[in-house]
Amino acid sequence: MKKKKTAQPPKWATRFLTLYCRPELLEDLQGDLNEFFERNLQARGAFLARLIYVIDVLKFFRPYTVRRPSLVNPLNRKIMFASYFKTSGRVIMRNKLFSGINIIGMAVSMSVGLLVIAFVSDLFSFDHTLNNRDRIYRVVSTLVPAGSPPVKLASTSWKAGMLLPREIPGIESIVILRRGFSGDAKIGESTVPVSGLYANEGFFDVFSFPLVKGVAATALKQPRSLVLTQTTATKLFGLADPMGKVIKVDTVNYTVTGILADIPKLSHIQFEMLVSLSSIDVTAPASSNDGNYLDWTNIFSNYVYVLLSKKTDQATLTTALNSLNQRENAASGSHNKILLSPQPLKAIPVGTPLGNELGFVMFRVAVLTLAGLALIIILSACFNYTNLSIARSLRRSREVGIRKVIGAKRIQVIGQFIAESVIISLISLCFAFFIFLLLRGQFLSFFPDLQRTLSLELSPRLGIAFILLAVVVGVVAGLLPALFYSKINAVQVLKDASSLKVFRHLSLRKAFVVIQYTFSLIFITAAVIGYTQYEGFIRLDLGFTTTNILNIDMQGNKDDVFVKELSAIPSVRGISRSLIVSSLGSLWGTDIKYRNPLDSAGVDLNYIDEHYLPLHKYTFLAGRNFTPKPKDAPETETIVNQQVLKRFDIGHNNPEKAIGEVVTIDNKRLTIVGVLKDFHYGTVESKIDPTAFRYSAQPGRYVNVKVDPANIPATITGIETIWKQLDKVHPLDAKFYDDQIEQAYRAYSVMVKVIGLFALLAICISSLGLFGMVIYTMEKRVKEISIRRVLGAGNGTLVYLLSKGFLFLLLISALIALPLTWLFFDKVVLTKISYHQPIQFRDIFIGLFFIAAIAFIMIGTQTLKIVRTNPARVLKNE
Repeated sequence: MKKKKTAQPPKWATRFLTLYCRPELLEDLQGDLNEFFERNLQARGAFLARLIYVIDVLKFFRPYTVRRPSLVNPLNRKIMFASYFKTSGRVIMRNKLFSGINIIGMAVSMSVGLLVIAFVSDLFSFDHTLNNRDRIYRVVSTLVPAGSPPVKLASTSWKAGMLLPREIPGIESIVILRRGFSGDAKIGESTVPVSGLYANEGFFDVFSFPLVKGVAATALKQPRSLVLTQTTATKLFGLADPMGKVIKVDTVNYTVTGILADIPKLSHIQFEMLVSLSSIDVTAPASSNDGNYLDWTNIFSNYVYVLLSKKTDQATLTTALNSLNQRENAASGSHNKILLSPQPLKAIPVGTPLGNELGFVMFRVAVLTLAGLALIIILSACFNYTNLSIARSLRRSREVGIRKVIGAKRIQVIGQFIAESVIISLISLCFAFFIFLLLRGQFLSFFPDLQRTLSLELSPRLGIAFILLAVVVGVVAGLLPALFYSKINAVQVLKDASSLKVFRHLSLRKAFVVIQYTFSLIFITAAVIGYTQYEGFIRLDLGFTTTNILNIDMQGNKDDVFVKELSAIPSVRGISRSLIVSSLGSLWGTDIKYRNPLDSAGVDLNYIDEHYLPLHKYTFLAGRNFTPKPKDAPETETIVNQQVLKRFDIGHNNPEKAIGEVVTIDNKRLTIVGVLKDFHYGTVESKIDPTAFRYSAQPGRYVNVKVDPANIPATITGIETIWKQLDKVHPLDAKFYDDQIEQAYRAYSVMVKVIGLFALLAICISSLGLFGMVIYTMEKRVKEISIRRVLGAGNGTLVYLLSKGFLFLLLISALIALPLTWLFFDKVVLTKISYHQPIQFRDIFIGLFFIAAIAFIMIGTQTLKIVRTNPARVLKNE
């Protein structure tokens, strides 16, 4: 009969007490605590007894009980560290192969870590030059349409910016910014396209950008005042002093009242010039798309930033904004609600991008994912070091045993092994730094938007971070071997300590190999699947043709003469006009109704001329194309896709019966004259929605040109010549449709490249580790192989015998990695993409075959090298 176990105090608490308590007090204090524990155990039960014991242990952590640290003689400390470095150097030189594998693996992995550190450092350095950065907040809006999901916007209403300083206490200063200032600046005989932001006089109170010339308090006060950045001033005026000069932008004269130092690259607000907000006449009618400037619901072009006083916090501002929201929403009479809330300035660059962002924003999830991938790569290199260190347990355990025999303490053994790994890590850092310099440009080229914003430039702070990374990597890599060897005693010096188990039949070394190859397989399989999806996106049948079609942005110019000149080029096969370019993600929509005036649906729109559909080869299921009409003719016709018929059950979804039916779009009754086969108006992430084409002789934005592929460079040259005659200021903006399709899915391309890069690095590091393990194993089993050869074993049998263990580990990795990757893409990622490609068998297993081939080559070559060794030379001393 087994004796029932009695409850004991928590071991960790007892160890903590032993660690901090003075030796002369420990025995009495521990005895008293144990006595109290026994009493509480009888009176209150095991749980409370343990809890009170822990509380008592923590309660006695006081100055009079804490042991004083033992001071080591500085000379002894110097000798000890010198010994660490001398011994580590000898170990590194004595084991050149293993040291080289560790240094290369750590260098490759740390170069990724350096890239991520520099990347994150830049992201969190945005707007760091501004004074009072912690007290600046942006007021953002949440649009809550009736019956629709809310939309979060970085912009807000002009009216909100006027109400805030009057009704909310604690606001020290406020600035209202507005987009939309652009035009051609005329100075003498030259014309230069310019753009900028409207801003009120509070700009320099909130943002401490330094003025080189001018007075901050008055620079933006008067209407038609202009503040230029230094670069823009030089571009417009050269070396002349621009202060007080008049610039004519389109038809309006502006006076230069200030010169601003160039905006730092790491600023989420970028502009060429600032124009006084008072230049906008709020009493004049706004554009048809903008509505009333001072309307509470006009939230799409204005930005409000506030500088709070030192006594006001974000919670106070939030409460005040909530009261303002309630009052103004009730007064506006609109079905749509506008909810204002504060956003800290330092939270803008890294967070969740909002609609109508004014500048650069990076998804926080993307940053964390990138950091996580880098961490996996670094840990893989650490696994290599740990694996190879423990693999040499027999040789190193003898060394440790001798050290302990002559008096070395456990902490000294730990220090020795940590010192070795840190030295190797610091050596790796030197190589990693050069790899970082080589990869920095390539890394930024993955993200064209980032390349214009980030630089990854070196700084003293970054250098310190790089060194800290190397030290941390060294400590992490050497910690487990240090703890492993420090437990060995002199009696166990000849014991093979490498058989430490983490699972029942799986050693620690094998577990590390499985983990490394699992991550490698996940990376490479994800890259293959991602590339397959990307290729499928750009080759998907969109429902119309894009081949050899050049889309030219007219940039506000009239297209009559331009189209006429283009028609004279022999290699131009067709010309059409459109408001937008479909299937790139640009949307233009409104509401559509059928017979029931209360039943409406959203419809995607594009204004086109009569040549557009034939040029792009849309498929008509019924009806006809638009007929040419004069510019001033009333609009009476529309052409729709199948989804419009399905939404309203027009003609019982029969295209032939739908011809002649009338729908209402933008309060205009239009007759359906054609039904098109469904096509992709947006990108393939979203489902095909109801779409309608409306006729316009001059849609106003793009000219679509079908060109002969025989001599495209000559055709482009001819088009540029015609453009320069039309517009001498703006360069030709012409892109091939197929190139625009690829650009629309650049995010997927970037994802594939990044994951592919990490996959390559992970495979290289894993293969280095496996290479070291194979060499060590072969050296250890060379006598066994020689005996087997003498007994008649063939080369093939020996290769199989020695490689099956490693290939079995790879098989375990595959059984873990491949199902996980497939499930992640099939159940999580691809469910968000409406028209994705199915995952093929080859997508899953191509990475496994690639890694298996590399592993088999490494194992096979080393095995054959040992197999071909003369057995007599190996066994002559046996």
